[in-house]
Formats: sequence, structure tokens, C-alpha cells
Amino acid sequence: MADDTDVVVIGGGATGAGIVRDLALRGVDVTLVERGGLSAGTSGRSHGLLHSGARYAEADEVGARECIAENRILRDIAGECVRDTGGLFLQLAEDDPEYFEAKRTACEDIGIPIETLSGDEVRNEISGLSEAVERAMKVPDAVVSPSRLVAANAADARDHGATILTNAPVEDLHVEDGRITGVKVGGSVGETIAAKQVVNAAGAWAEDVGRMAGVEVAMRPTKGVMVSVQYDGLGPVLNRARDPADGDIVVPHDGEVVLGTTSIEVDDPDDYPEDAQEVERMVEECSKMLPPAREAERVRTWWGVRPLYAPDEDSREGARGISRGFFCVDHGDDGVENFTSIVGGKLTTYRQMAEATTDRVCEKLGVAADCRTAAKRLPGADDPEQLDAYVTEFGGAGPTDEDVVRG
Repeated sequence: MADDTDVVVIGGGATGAGIVRDLALRGVDVTLVERGGLSAGTSGRSHGLLHSGARYAEADEVGARECIAENRILRDIAGECVRDTGGLFLQLAEDDPEYFEAKRTACEDIGIPIETLSGDEVRNEISGLSEAVERAMKVPDAVVSPSRLVAANAADARDHGATILTNAPVEDLHVEDGRITGVKVGGSVGETIAAKQVVNAAGAWAEDVGRMAGVEVAMRPTKGVMVSVQYDGLGPVLNRARDPADGDIVVPHDGEVVLGTTSIEVDDPDDYPEDAQEVERMVEECSKMLPPAREAERVRTWWGVRPLYAPDEDSREGARGISRGFFCVDHGDDGVENFTSIVGGKLTTYRQMAEATTDRVCEKLGVAADCRTAAKRLPGADDPEQLDAYVTEFGGAGPTDEDVVRG
């Protein structure tokens, strides 16, 4: 059996890496295990939007407040992992003006900075926008490089004593007398690791990990397609000012824009159809905001799977786009006292999710130490080459920011 550790964290996406960093900064001996390279799952297969909270403002005040708070923190700590593009919500001729008004009022009430522009004003600022744009609202959205962000979190954790194990799939969880006594890890490790606490941060795969411990973590993953096309010169993120639907976000990257996204429930986050019709629908819908995207050369296409928590989805009756909260589930209530799952949430709030989980784990360990991740800058934050070296070190390159990391 491998040397004991205080905590094993399963899952090397943004939340898992954030938890390991937070634990290490609090002096906890922690090991992260990830079946592939870091950010190989949902984190590295998003559209790369750092939410301002405006997308959720009128539907979920709490979620919107979380987003704007974490948006500001990441701008301070993450350096070259974040690009300050700003964002626009565009009302097209076919869109309901009352939706725009409700969002604007909600943003003002929450404290999300906004500025309203007429269609002509915004077209004068941003070339290529549709003539159907009647007005726009500026918001502080940004673009995040998830590969860099996750790798920098892992590097900081490692520098503070954590062990980061990639290509290390969890094959089983040994449970005896109501506790996990060992985490069986295959791949590059091939050993069983004993830990005082185990955290399930496997995202859309959390249900599979929970099953190994004999507990239910009911997930309802949905796939979404992203299409990157060649297009230089788009400054801000474009959001459609309507109820969330297919093809309502355009995210600027280096010389490209990413068009997104769909939301289709899947049974298996590893095995689902990649439907060409989804791609065509995405391009067509996003082109209503940015017509040149329709004929632009397509660079790459990928699907990501959202880690939606089934009980939360049931309470929403399938409503799409309402801000999803996160849930820290203590499986002591399920008979496994040293097992915690963190599910739901979004990339923008990964650090807050990690803090909440780390607070819970530290309480169980009897560790009295405060969270420092909101104030401490990530290593390499101002050095893109160093950030990209971390990505290479941890095998974390993903399609979302391939153009940035590839550089």
C-alpha cells in the first residue's frame, strides 16, 4: 500500500485542482488522482467564458452574485489565465424587449456594472455585428484559459507539498466499517492509497465514483457542442438577450471565435453521439449575432459534458440556463463517514466550490486554518510561458484554449 495521506481528491478538473491547492495551502497532506491529464473532462472542454453573473441575474440572484464575486477574484489572482474582453448582451429584432429590461434591472440591483448602447452605437464599436441588433448591454464578462488555470492551481499545490498523479484512474474504493480504507489506483500508479478523507470531485463522472463506495451521487450530464471558427477582431463576448437556448454565446479567442452551445441529456459522459446537425444549428444560430461566422473557416469542433446534479435538475423541471448552484454532499449520512462529493457548479465558481469543500474536509480533520486562495496569486500568473509549461507538465492541454496554449 502506498504511503498514507490525509486526503485523496478524485478528479483533476478545476474544482479538484482548486481543492488540492486550498488543502495544501492550509498545511494538509493531499494527493490528487486524475484518470487522464489535468482538465481532461468538463473543465478543458468548455467555451472558456468567465461569467460576470449577467447571464443569470434575473433568474438566480445568488448564482449571479457568486459569479461576479469570483470573476473579480480571478482577475486578481490568475493573471494570464484570464483575458479581460468584456461582454455584450444583444437584443435582436426577434427578441423580447422585456427580457432585456428584466436583465438590466437585475444587474443594476446586484451591482453588476452595465452600460446600454443602441444598435448603431454598438455596431460602430464592433464590426461584423448583425443589422438585426436593436440594442446591447455591456457587462464585465471575460475569457478564461482553463488549461492554464487548472495547471497553475496544481503547480501551487505541488509547491506546497501536494502530490499530483495523472494518468491514474480510480479502479475501486475499499469500504470497511463505514469508512473508505483505500483508494485503488491503476494506470501510472498501480497501488492502493490510504487516506483519512476522500473527496469525489469527478464532475460528470461523480456518480461512477460514488457507486464504488456504495453511495448514490445522482448526476444528469448534458452534452454541449462548441465550434471554433477563424475570425479575428471580435473584442467582447457576445450573448443573446433571450431565454437561454442553442447558439446564444460567441466567445473570442486568439484569431478565432468559439460558437456555443447545445444542451442535450446523455446517459454516459464517455459515450454519446456527436451529431453533425448540432454543429450546423450552432453555426446558424450564432451567425444571427455575428453573420461572418456562418462562412468562416472551421478550425475545430468539440463536445463537453456538464456535471449537472440530478436532484437540483428535478427541482428546476428541466429549465435550461438557470444558474446551477453547487452541492457539497457529506456521505456520512449514507454510511460512509470519510467521503465527500462536490457536484454541480460552473468553471467561474470553481474556487468558491473548492473553498466550501476544503472547509468541510478540514472540519472533519480537525484542521483550523483559513482559506488563502482568494488573495494569493497563482504561480506563473504573469508569465504565459511558465503557465504553458505547467500545462505540458500535467498533460492538461484541452480544446477550449488550444489556440492560446499552442500559441
